[in-house]
Amino acid sequence: MIILGIDPALTITGYGAIDFKKNKISVIEAGIIATSVKQALPERLNKIYLGITKLVSDVRPEVIVLEKLYAHYRHPVTAYILGQARGIVCLVSAQEKIRLVEYAATRVKKAIVGAGLAPKHQVQKMVASILDLKSIPKYADVTDALALAIAYIYMRPRI
Repeated sequence: MIILGIDPALTITGYGAIDFKKNKISVIEAGIIATSVKQALPERLNKIYLGITKLVSDVRPEVIVLEKLYAHYRHPVTAYILGQARGIVCLVSAQEKIRLVEYAATRVKKAIVGAGLAPKHQVQKMVASILDLKSIPKYADVTDALALAIAYIYMRPRI
């Protein structure tokens, strides 16, 4: 089973594709899709779209996992910006007929670390440990995406 976790944002979209076979989790691919603030919004969204489309074509995931959108009332623009990048992921999911699952950040942290309010560095260390990575990924967005994919494995419906 291949699971693709995506942490979408307008500047850096992190992704992590993992394979789950015989109770073993392994990384297939992980990285970022980066855009520049110097680019116009349509160009940035197109770059994210093309990157996600190619990624899905390359890894052929059975599931795409996103973090549920949470925005603080003091920062409504953040929700707007994140919503645009998330919309791209949802569109690709629908076009490719890939199941889309969303989890709250606290639920992912609880699945990975055992505490819903765990700090980011603790989640990063656990992701690196679970996946037997030699080092913590440079971008937290990559670790977040891998955490989403791992959380799906831990919380998936069992038949």
